[in-house]
Amino acid sequence: MPYFAIHCIDKPDSAELRLANRPAHLAHIAAMGEAVLVAGPLLRPDGRAMGSLLIIDFDDRDAAIAFATNDPYHQVGLFESRSVTNWHKVIPAA
Repeated sequence: MPYFAIHCIDKPDSAELRLANRPAHLAHIAAMGEAVLVAGPLLRPDGRAMGSLLIIDFDDRDAAIAFATNDPYHQVGLFESRSVTNWHKVIPAA
């Protein structure tokens, strides 16, 4: 199965929205189990969250887009932008 990178940038001044929906967002990711290679917030230089980066193994791009669309953060309108891109792991070797 191929990996997909889901790269999201938050809307300005959305820290409270992010915090309020974090438990549901984390549960959504956790439901993917071992398919998740990495997941975490993108950070500003001062350490505040400004988005999300997830790299997850999906059957195909449609499944990756469906997952991203059903993310509680997306559902509540947290993101200013979102991309879903095929990604190939090279280092470290599997």
